[in-house]
Amino acid sequence: MKNYLLTLWNTLDPVYYNFTRLHNVADHDRNKTIFRVRLTKYKGSFVILEDGTAIRKNDVLLKIHLHNVRMIRELKNCKSQVQRALVLYRMVRNDLQHLSSYIEGHPRCHDIKAIIGITMLDKGTRRLGFEAFAIKNRYYRLFKQLTCAFINFIAGRADRTPPCYLFMSTNRLLNHSERTS
Repeated sequence: MKNYLLTLWNTLDPVYYNFTRLHNVADHDRNKTIFRVRLTKYKGSFVILEDGTAIRKNDVLLKIHLHNVRMIRELKNCKSQVQRALVLYRMVRNDLQHLSSYIEGHPRCHDIKAIIGITMLDKGTRRLGFEAFAIKNRYYRLFKQLTCAFINFIAGRADRTPPCYLFMSTNRLLNHSERTS
């Protein structure tokens, strides 16, 4: 059943990709990374990040999406949750440098205050430079819980952690990438 759903999802993914105006982030060899992104205007509550970056309504952010089909396929053969977490952590860590390059080359790079993602996988994200914040709007949080539940079902995860925002200021991302390159 899960394999069937994954195949169906893989078939429908290009349609989703086009309708959501996502862009792939490529590495230096022009291969796709785990990130797919688009510019967005922030609609959540006021947030101040540790480096002092203030995120307000209508600020321009780069919304990151993990390529879930690819991620699930690559994690499929992992034997334990710990192994899955380590593989995913490394995938994200390695691709952050390419995300940084994407922002540096973006025509609106000076407008982008931060990157934002929504996830239920927030363990270990602090070590990557992300800061987690609760989603305060309960209807939006419920909507995200439902969409994440589908992903968790296909991925074989039983986690019921509520989704949260992950932020990283553009400055922090660029500095992080300089240290790891």
